[in-house]
Amino acid sequence: MKKYLILIALMGGMFLFGGCVVSGGYITTRPADITYVRPAAPGPDFVWIEGDWYWTGGGYVWHEGHWARPRRGRAWVPGAWESANRGWRWRRGYWR
Repeated sequence: MKKYLILIALMGGMFLFGGCVVSGGYITTRPADITYVRPAAPGPDFVWIEGDWYWTGGGYVWHEGHWARPRRGRAWVPGAWESANRGWRWRRGYWR
């Protein structure tokens, strides 16, 4: 049963990213939004850092979000997909 679930997940990933043609940090079709359950905060002083896409090996790879301590006097700006003439590119989140 576990093997079938893994196989289904892999096939779903291939379907999801199959239309993405990569060109130097740009892709022609942006990936679908990722949904997952946010874990409980480890304490009241933590800030949720949304998941992020990383460019590696000629494509984007998803890394789930995490809780972090806030930086003094700063706010977290989440990442976002940006459309350009060459396609879609991920602008990573950052502390402002």
